[in-house]
Amino acid sequence: MSSLLSIRDLAVAFRTETGPFEALHGLSLDVMRGRTLALVGESGSGKSVTAQAIMGILPKSAAITRGQILFRDGPAETDIARLDTEGAAMRAIRGQRIAMIFQEPMTCLSPLHTVGDQIGEALRIHTGADRKEADARTQEALARVGFPDPKRALKTYPFELSGGLRQRAMIAMALILKPALLVADEPTTALDVTTQAQILALLARLQDETGMAILLITHDLGVVANIAHDVAVLYRGRLVEAGPRDTVMRAPGHAYLRALLHAVPRFDMAPGERLTPIRPARAEIPPVQPQAKPAGPLLRVEGVSKSYTLRSGRFWQKPRIVQAVSDVSLSLAAGETLGLVGESGSGKTTVSKMVMRALEPDSGRILFDDGRGPRDVHGLSGDALFAYRRTVQFVFQDPYASLDPRMTVRQILSEPMEIHGVPAAERRARCRELMAMVGLEASGLGRYPHAFSGGQRQRIGIARALAPRPRLLVLDEPVSALDVSVQAQILNLLKDLQAALGLSYLIVSHNLAVIDYMADTISVMCRGRIVEEAPRAALFRRPVHPYTRALLAAVPDPSLDHPLDFAAITGDQNDPTRWAAPYRLGPDEAGAMRAIEPGHRVRFSAAQDAEAA
Repeated sequence: MSSLLSIRDLAVAFRTETGPFEALHGLSLDVMRGRTLALVGESGSGKSVTAQAIMGILPKSAAITRGQILFRDGPAETDIARLDTEGAAMRAIRGQRIAMIFQEPMTCLSPLHTVGDQIGEALRIHTGADRKEADARTQEALARVGFPDPKRALKTYPFELSGGLRQRAMIAMALILKPALLVADEPTTALDVTTQAQILALLARLQDETGMAILLITHDLGVVANIAHDVAVLYRGRLVEAGPRDTVMRAPGHAYLRALLHAVPRFDMAPGERLTPIRPARAEIPPVQPQAKPAGPLLRVEGVSKSYTLRSGRFWQKPRIVQAVSDVSLSLAAGETLGLVGESGSGKTTVSKMVMRALEPDSGRILFDDGRGPRDVHGLSGDALFAYRRTVQFVFQDPYASLDPRMTVRQILSEPMEIHGVPAAERRARCRELMAMVGLEASGLGRYPHAFSGGQRQRIGIARALAPRPRLLVLDEPVSALDVSVQAQILNLLKDLQAALGLSYLIVSHNLAVIDYMADTISVMCRGRIVEEAPRAALFRRPVHPYTRALLAAVPDPSLDHPLDFAAITGDQNDPTRWAAPYRLGPDEAGAMRAIEPGHRVRFSAAQDAEAA
């Protein structure tokens, strides 16, 4: 083996109002030819700054203050750190010999240009290819990354593609010039587990075919265990551990890496075992007065359906009807957690919006019982509706987009209380109490959201949801945008709040490891229908439906003893017509849910259900 890229004593500093801030402190590491080096660490550890320095795309406020980035492509050795980032030499390397793919494809793909134009642009710029040749090579690249119809994709716009296909398009763009090194910055963080597994398998296959080296930047240790050859761990801009994957993962020497491994939710956790966050945050939750408990479930969803009409764009064509949710029924007991699991597009978020009354179901009903008997949520009006709005609150996925940047934390927390008529003096005291409940200092009440980290912002979002003293929290992917160590803090906080306040949770997620840690009961959704529901222990002990088993098989485990079976993850798992009998459904077939043991129900085909009857 030989080194393709060698970083030696690299330091990068940012100019700030208080003076220079060094983001990298003398970093040294090697990326070997034909191998994948995983660069691991939390947000702020210096991973993305390292990638930006390699690509020559550091922000204007940052500069390389010392060190070398030696790129050995061919007989010559080039020190990228000394090149003019806008010069011809750097432009010849960037994109052609070193390519990069990013975490969020929609921010990197222009919505105004077709996929074919954007992928072919790199080819035309670096090789001078004409339009015909560029289109042919682009179509070939799209086929290599698994596009179902490469020719049609040439004229497709990014917004017409799913998240997985957008990421495949960005990979095609990066690899069309056959670079020697691919820098992948969190390439699968925003994707479902099954799509993530397909992208990881694609990167491994393309590496085998082309012999390229990959610098994989990630905080997901499950991804590291399944695709990396070597591992380098960064902590606050310093390299704290490096070596071959098997050596580092089986016998981590540094306390920081050991802490990261203990912060990840695992399927083999003992009953009652808690995650161990790297930096525990102490929450002070005051005792509350017990509330009247309903005789039955707190929330009951009965046969709800929701469809959308999509315009075709041509006046002579009929509008297309998409069935987002079809005959979904759920039940959530007071003080418990219901996990709603499925891939993007399965209908999870649509169900949660109907619970919140943000959407009206086409049919079915949603009943909520606060101790005074079940009432139809979508039949409420006036004071009853106002009370329901207070009792059910929402925690959003993205802590950056869900807080108003023009409001202080005090204003953010006070707003829901002001709406519900809480006196000013009580609001002030409640704001301080809420900050303590989520493990934040009251001194932060006068600050704006941008002054907080992602994990702290999510705590503020939880505090805002708790402000009007709700009974039910609907949490839509509450930790998917956070580092694993911060995830552990938030998940433990949610457990503590539930135990102390008697809260009920409806958690929407595609991460089965998180659901396993949090939920009492789990419902699995696919194509708008529930395909399996069971108590947590039963579902993970004996998953029955092929879609549930596919989701479980696609979750990357940090343990090297449980590798992903990439060959088994084909992308057909969410197609009901391809499921094995007796679960296979026809194009317009609904099938039927049937109990296979107490509390454990599975969707079978209508023929199988009739045979069982």
